[in-house]
Amino acid sequence: MKVLLPVFYLPPVSWFAVFLQNDAEITLEIFENFPKQTYRNRTVILGANGRLPLIIPICHNGRRPLNELAVSQRENWQEQHWKSIKNAYRRSPYFEFYEDRLQEIFTVETNSLLDFNLKALEVIRKILKSEKTFALTSHYIKNPEQVDYRSKFSTKHDIEVEMEAYYQTFTDKFGFQKDLSIVDLICNKGPESLTYIKNIQTK
Repeated sequence: MKVLLPVFYLPPVSWFAVFLQNDAEITLEIFENFPKQTYRNRTVILGANGRLPLIIPICHNGRRPLNELAVSQRENWQEQHWKSIKNAYRRSPYFEFYEDRLQEIFTVETNSLLDFNLKALEVIRKILKSEKTFALTSHYIKNPEQVDYRSKFSTKHDIEVEMEAYYQTFTDKFGFQKDLSIVDLICNKGPESLTYIKNIQTK
């Protein structure tokens, strides 16, 4: 099965459920015009006050392809995001084990949103011990032959995928929060994360 996926910032668990399907031949979309308010420049973690979006500031110059989009350097967002993740997960079962590798993500030096997201994905793949390969699009295709997931993930509502509840640091306070950033799963499930993802039935 050929699958076309968007490139996200520390994607939600449901994205990885598609990405890691054994029979899926993955291509990542890099030529689409950047749509606002999506996971392309944001991820959602669970903090002491509930769901917390972490948003990468973008230099907006009209409609631009994702591969040309620059990250704003006006704010020290990398330091802020890493601090938020540490505060949210320092008491989780596996944060200390993965801390150094996760911190690598926030030392990446690039002005490109695409480059940053791809380098973050590489770190996550190593943590998951996944050898899943992928290709990048060479141009934008309006009606691709692949199964098109470019608009199937929304920051405003959950994707229709069943996920087994797992322990989260603030479960007692908020109950199970479905489909957060892959960081949430890694910090709470550790080495079991890959198996958890592969057991999710995608649509």
